Amino acid sequence: MSETSGTPRRGSVRRVLIAVLGTLSLAAAAATAATLPANASAPTPPTGWSQVFVDDFTGSAGSGVNTTNWQYTTGTSYPGGPANFGTGEVETMTSSTSNVALDGSGNLLITPRRDASGNWTSGRIETKRTDFQPPAGGKLRIESRLQMPNVTGAAAKGYWPAFWALGAPYRGNYQNWPGVGELDIMENVQGLNTEWATMHCGTSPGGPCNETSGIGNNTPCTGTTCQAGFHTYAMEWDRSTSPEEVRFYLDGVNFHTVKANQVDATTWANATNHGYFIILNVAMGGGFPGAFGGGPDGGTEPGHPLVVDYVQVLQAAGGGGGTTPPPTGNRDAYSAIQAESYDSQNGVVSETTTDTGGGQDIGTIANGDYAVYKGVNFGSSAATQFYGRVASGAAGGVSGLIEVRLDSRTSTPVASFALANTGGWQSWRTVPANMGSVTGTHDVYLTFSSGQPADFVNVNWFDFGH
Repeated sequence: MSETSGTPRRGSVRRVLIAVLGTLSLAAAAATAATLPANASAPTPPTGWSQVFVDDFTGSAGSGVNTTNWQYTTGTSYPGGPANFGTGEVETMTSSTSNVALDGSGNLLITPRRDASGNWTSGRIETKRTDFQPPAGGKLRIESRLQMPNVTGAAAKGYWPAFWALGAPYRGNYQNWPGVGELDIMENVQGLNTEWATMHCGTSPGGPCNETSGIGNNTPCTGTTCQAGFHTYAMEWDRSTSPEEVRFYLDGVNFHTVKANQVDATTWANATNHGYFIILNVAMGGGFPGAFGGGPDGGTEPGHPLVVDYVQVLQAAGGGGGTTPPPTGNRDAYSAIQAESYDSQNGVVSETTTDTGGGQDIGTIANGDYAVYKGVNFGSSAATQFYGRVASGAAGGVSGLIEVRLDSRTSTPVASFALANTGGWQSWRTVPANMGSVTGTHDVYLTFSSGQPADFVNVNWFDFGH
């Protein structure tokens, strides 16, 4: 694969020893996975976890995916992005139900096909939501139960199924990989009985995250092979630990962990101080299969689908809750700043939020209101992005601007975005905005302007990114 800067690289071109995980817990987990029906529902969240997204892929056979949850990525690249998705894969992605369809039994099928001229098509879907991240001090879990394409040997040459996530700032930019982060929960090539998990970050090539390989590990499926049966693949992003860490699981067994202190603080912040979106796809050919024998050829069999039983996302709240007390300055611009932790304000009130993680937000915000957050440290590497966690139940026709100003309520805004009704005063979304380059330490003013006097926004938290 010939990746360039700004190209998402799903997988590592590396050969590492497969870990020997023949423990009782692994055997028990594998046995449990093997006994679940092929159309099992997503499991009930454990105590302390809440479900923030789920798709069980129920629907009539031959129908497409739920477009409330998913969007299709079609063609051979993102608009303005690198060719062949920057990975060297050879297929054309389509939204056709011949490539992406439900099977009528509670599963999604992503099926690569080859036409009479030897051209490959396949499917790639992404969550519309881009805000999957753990709350402050909490955890995020992304998991899927799936069966890799059931093909092995020469017939599997070039197959590259994947279940993964990309940092939200990539969407619409397509040139900022790997700095924005990538979490590969499941990758497989060539029909091997091997599951790869990788975190990508930093700069490419090389850099603190060893790009384009990333920081990864692999492990075999047990009980049944990855191709012959369903297994559960998961990632937990844990902000309750010190240092923060990302853990990868196969059938409930943690086989790979990446800790924040494995890279410098700026690299970690750039990869994690924002939400993520989820991707399912089957590529054909490219650099990763190339490292294990090459892309598809005349002996490769088309028509073997990646079978996905469910995808779900869970969150666990951090400890404490309630209002975050105002700090004494020295706030980190790249960690969530709770809106209710203002040092001073005009016109806003704190209230209990039902947003993930609980605690409070600020509301009753209208034209002319503001909140001040002192001593926000942007560091020496310039921040160029602003992210606001916002909600609005404003009436039709009512909208306004959320603005960021530095050191004075009347200074020129360095970032802003407009907001209208989001579906309710507790219907939350994370909205990004470009920002002029900011370094150093500043008092941050959130100011609110509108062409009418009605309340138009609630704010739960905000932060910044590079």
